[in-house]
Amino acid sequence: MTDYAPESTAPQSAAPLLAAPFCFLRHGETENNRLGLVAGASNVPLNATGLAQARAAAQKLAHSGIDAIWCSPLQRAHDTAACAAAVLGLDVTIVPDLAERSWGELEGRPRELRVRGVTPPGGESLEKFRARTLAGLQQIRTSHLPLIVAHSGTFRILSDW
Repeated sequence: MTDYAPESTAPQSAAPLLAAPFCFLRHGETENNRLGLVAGASNVPLNATGLAQARAAAQKLAHSGIDAIWCSPLQRAHDTAACAAAVLGLDVTIVPDLAERSWGELEGRPRELRVRGVTPPGGESLEKFRARTLAGLQQIRTSHLPLIVAHSGTFRILSDW
């Protein structure tokens, strides 16, 4: 069973999650990753390699003590989380605000076209993405050891925190 967390309008200060231990798992490989293309908010699936990576990661988490799984709504993250959930015997809670940043007109195009500090037409600004991601992280209720399954953009926001 999959639960959906409501979108949050809470202020972006002090997410309780960030004051306690948690695990983070980036989704497995997609064809966009393999080809060096921007996936962003596009709902691309894992490829065969990515599915194998997700299954291998799930096995490594088998005795980790993880007791809750929170994840992006995008298929590549959800499928990765589902592999962990199957091994851990847990449900996956979808957090819409953990979706990857939208790159607008650059989605499906080579990553090299991105320009640091520039929001492409139709894309989400870094400031809006950061605020949305932090709002998503605030929705995660601390448990003994939660697992967050999301994207490289999410990881960058966590790393800057």
